[in-house]
Amino acid sequence: MMDRLLSRLDACPWSAAIGSHLDGAPPRARPPLYTAEQRARRDATGWTLVQGVLAPIQFLIFAVSLALVLRVLLTGQGAAIANASVVVKTCALYAIMVTGAIWERVVFGRYLFARAFFWEDVFSMLVLALHSAYLVALAAGALAQPQLMMLALAAYASYVINATQFVMKLRAARRDEARWPDRAGMLGAAR
Repeated sequence: MMDRLLSRLDACPWSAAIGSHLDGAPPRARPPLYTAEQRARRDATGWTLVQGVLAPIQFLIFAVSLALVLRVLLTGQGAAIANASVVVKTCALYAIMVTGAIWERVVFGRYLFARAFFWEDVFSMLVLALHSAYLVALAAGALAQPQLMMLALAAYASYVINATQFVMKLRAARRDEARWPDRAGMLGAAR
């Protein structure tokens, strides 16, 4: 059921690449997310582990910061700590974006906009722009506190959408991995 819901939400124009079939046609065979060479590079690089560690840390920072931002909007209290938390969240975002670009270069041969992660990268640019706009507005004192917190919420909403895109891509990669014959053979041999 969850796979059907997620496939309905997927907006990728390359339906053959992600397996969606919103037009009612039967699903088409799609190429795997990674070629065998890309999969080998993904599994061999330490940047994969870095991404795997940074993503949940960033999400935890986001959850705490979101609570602090909402507290400011609801009570008017705690603006300094909320602002600091958004700055920390933005630093975590920059870290994951830079290391993610390096990971993409190692695996796909380009720093951003590899076909497999094109739309995730496009939306990541919006996420970066909104978080960066928050930093600029905070530093310049360009917005009153409520407007600043609303900008943080807009940045966080874009982050949630982008994180969902990446989770969906991870799920697609895991489905692909289950179909890799050499992987299934290795798993059977290990048992």
